[in-house]
Amino acid sequence: MTSKDGASPASLRKILIAITASAVVASCGSTTPDPSNPWAPGVDLNKEAEDGLEVGHRMMTAGQYELALDAFTRAALEHGMTGEVLSSMGSANLGLGRLGQAESLLRRAVKEEPDWPEAMNNLGVVLMEQGNYAEAEQFLRRAYALDNGESDPIRENLRLALANLENSANTTGQNQDYELVQRGGGNFLIRTTP
Repeated sequence: MTSKDGASPASLRKILIAITASAVVASCGSTTPDPSNPWAPGVDLNKEAEDGLEVGHRMMTAGQYELALDAFTRAALEHGMTGEVLSSMGSANLGLGRLGQAESLLRRAVKEEPDWPEAMNNLGVVLMEQGNYAEAEQFLRRAYALDNGESDPIRENLRLALANLENSANTTGQNQDYELVQRGGGNFLIRTTP
């Protein structure tokens, strides 16, 4: 037997159980509702918003590059187009596979802050992704020197650039991992596509 809309009694029972379970879970909240206000609580506009750079870095760590790019764009409104904002936006674009946009933003970041090894490393990674190993090696060598050789990801990226430069004819089709670095010590692993 089915209802007039074609649903069987078994499916109606499942729907009823799901609705009941949802209502029970919703009623188990730790806060007691205000009896004078039947609506959900609103947004507290008096609280200070999280910094867009911090949110973007968290999104990058989680692999959510589109959300990270949105957060970095909001950070640009607050901080301006600083070297850190440009580098962050470039790194998010690299994660999304937008190599041309990533390169442009990272070049601007390096121009804005020429003594910042993280931006140079990330630009070197973009150049390696594009197969421009000679220029990538130059930026990675400068990043390594500015960092005094203390960053393992920069050292590994430089090693990969040198290996690719020596064996550029033999590296096509190999799957390699590059690491982006950010100010503050966080690293993002970028896997190359075959």
